[in-house]
Amino acid sequence: MRPILNRNNKKKIFNDPVYGFISIPDAFIFDLIEHPYMQRLRRIMQLGMSHLVYPGALHTRFHHVLGAMHLMSLAIATIRRKGHEITSEEERAVLIAILLHDIGHGPFSHALEYDIVSGVSHEEISGFFIERLSKEFGEDLEHALLIFKNEYPKPFLHQLVSSQLDMDRLDYLNRDSFYTGVSEGIIGSDRLIEMINVKDGNLVLEEKGIYSIEKFIVARRLMYWQVYLHKTVVAAEFMLIHALRRAKQVAKSGQELFASPTLAYFLKNDVKMHDFESDPRVLDHFAALDDYDILGALKVWQNHSDKVLSALAKRLVNRDLFKIEISKEPFSAERLQHERKLAQSHYELEDSEVDFFVYSDILSNKAYNQKKQNINMLMKNGEIIDLSEASDNLNISALASPVEKYFLCYPVWK
Repeated sequence: MRPILNRNNKKKIFNDPVYGFISIPDAFIFDLIEHPYMQRLRRIMQLGMSHLVYPGALHTRFHHVLGAMHLMSLAIATIRRKGHEITSEEERAVLIAILLHDIGHGPFSHALEYDIVSGVSHEEISGFFIERLSKEFGEDLEHALLIFKNEYPKPFLHQLVSSQLDMDRLDYLNRDSFYTGVSEGIIGSDRLIEMINVKDGNLVLEEKGIYSIEKFIVARRLMYWQVYLHKTVVAAEFMLIHALRRAKQVAKSGQELFASPTLAYFLKNDVKMHDFESDPRVLDHFAALDDYDILGALKVWQNHSDKVLSALAKRLVNRDLFKIEISKEPFSAERLQHERKLAQSHYELEDSEVDFFVYSDILSNKAYNQKKQNINMLMKNGEIIDLSEASDNLNISALASPVEKYFLCYPVWK
């Protein structure tokens, strides 16, 4: 049953640094934005630890979802103008779906996605949140959930929310470029939106938008290497992941460990999909968790008696990050063992503790995935072909292949 709306609500506006004034379509959506689940996104940074490299990158998931909703409203207007029906109910539902698409993110967004909970993606948690909100707000949320899950009869509505040419990506590339100052990520979102269309129920891009979409794909590849997979960001995020893993070990061993009540719950329990499905309180705990819980704990953990946790927390709080090397070839076992011995000697570690200080893994960057919701081009003759076939830019075919780099991360001492 839909709650009684605040009669003082009107169509509000937000002053967004990327797009200017963003209008809130109606009082219903405004009340949804005011919900504590949505307000929590103000306390989750969009780019995790990237602010340690780009000091301006302190924007939040809340900024992003409002921007994505704004772009969605422009996309709906474009599709309608080209003769395709989108009812007012569908418009509201798809605006809600994009507004709530990131509501399931945990602290520091992707960095801790599989360490706070085990084997449950943020998209799946978003689905749980939308189901919970639908009981509170009614059928508008039920339609939004169908679109979010790609179970609505018009697949292009889901593709506007989640695909390789969705409003999510169009916003985060421009927004992350703005806040980091990395201009390579700036894309012509207005032109791309003007070029979208619908064919046989699916989202397509008109042929004349080919050069705009090529720039979009290249911009995405560049942003991954320069921002999302920047080596120093990777080092910080792996340190944070291992600090949390060590905190879990400490908490489960029965040692005293400072944590907010909601963080303590996730440190002491291995929360899996079954837990979300069987116990409504698990989602309540998750809804109370944000970046502040982690940051507050790290400050206190600096002085914990566990030397592993203490060392990692001190380095994170003071930005004394591990050194990281990137290579096209895997690092040798001898090199890895050398760094492990140095760390073990310096910190006087047990063999099992060295893994918290020396990390080696693979970074993968794939700007365009032809096998996953590919971008279809609508040619002037009415033919539908994949972007990689339509493009005369050989880079597009190359960008469809993942680029993998190896990294080795280890502590150094001043």
